[in-house]
Amino acid sequence: MKRPTRIGLTGGIGSGKSTVGRMLVDLGAWLVDTDAISRALTAAGGAGIEPIRETFGPEFIDTAGALDRTRMRDLVFRDPDARRRLESLLHPLIGQETLRQASQALPGQPVVYDVPLLVESGRWRALVDRVLVVDCTAATQIERVVQRSGLAAAEVERIIAQQASREARLRAADAVIFNDGLDLDRLREEVRALWAHWGA
Repeated sequence: MKRPTRIGLTGGIGSGKSTVGRMLVDLGAWLVDTDAISRALTAAGGAGIEPIRETFGPEFIDTAGALDRTRMRDLVFRDPDARRRLESLLHPLIGQETLRQASQALPGQPVVYDVPLLVESGRWRALVDRVLVVDCTAATQIERVVQRSGLAAAEVERIIAQQASREARLRAADAVIFNDGLDLDRLREEVRALWAHWGA
């Protein structure tokens, strides 16, 4: 039996990547959301909590027992070494859970890996057959994230600056969906057309 197609799905914050991922599930894909895995690992009771507490201190765990995301985000923006230490704790755990979830796909079912930092990681390109990038302008990213999260525009700009550039993501892409000015129906049409073209 032919090995199922493995697709890496990525895009900057606010690009609509997660929405595209859900549409691909509707078309028959099995989705592995690495961002959701990361959030689960750093939620109260998650496997990443004790390593984070031991490495960074109890002040990085909130009163509910979850990662204090605001405090950690401020630290890793200021301190690249802190980012590397955090990644060294979480990436092996994310990798294990990613493999476990991917193994639950049905025989022959295409697997889509939703990886926000696919380009930044440097390793995912070799692990997937195709890369789909969901793209939009930085102005659209900022507007969407401010609306959904309440973060200040300057904070969103800082997050965007920490991610791969649009140009770097586009260079890594086998296909691009430009999700700027599209309503959900038109976006769904674009996703469906790409899925049919790939024969996934």
